[in-house]
Amino acid sequence: MKEDKQIWDDFRKGEDYALSHIYFQYTPFLFCYGRKFSQDEEMIKDVIQDLFFYLISTRESLGTTDNIRFYLMASFRRRLADAIKQKAPLSYSDNEVLKAEIIYSAEHELIDKEELSHREQTVKKALAKLSPKQREILFYKFSCNFDYDQICEIMQIQYDSARKQVSRALKGLKEILVSSDMFVLFLSFFQKDKVMF
Repeated sequence: MKEDKQIWDDFRKGEDYALSHIYFQYTPFLFCYGRKFSQDEEMIKDVIQDLFFYLISTRESLGTTDNIRFYLMASFRRRLADAIKQKAPLSYSDNEVLKAEIIYSAEHELIDKEELSHREQTVKKALAKLSPKQREILFYKFSCNFDYDQICEIMQIQYDSARKQVSRALKGLKEILVSSDMFVLFLSFFQKDKVMF
């Protein structure tokens, strides 16, 4: 993602075009991503604004990145977890607070159609049977195409745990989808559209 690296470096140097590009390119995505964790739209907007205020005020000291979307998602997720904790101050870990209801783009396509085929309904039901954490980790692995190190960073889990969770989620889906052609159909959804929103 050479273009991301250049835009990020320009942003760190104070280039206005880079700030505009990053803000307008990623705020709608961050808002939709935040809705998977909370229905409080005002809080989500506030967290996005706070994130960008922080980025702007510390831009010279920010590290480099070649994946702006990942950088923003990881930062946003941590800030959103903190905001949710402040709103309901019980002693939860970040992963307990962020019980994401990740909905894949393939599922959105299925919902938008007037009549869902039997296979599509089966895949949707299979996804619904997974835990929120399993849906979230599959989203990062297949929709966002993140590697395990990035998944570990964003979910704040260990490398082995991330690999096991992906494996268990896929095994669970395979068991639910009994016939292998249904499982292949499920995996093909990720190939059609790697972006969730």
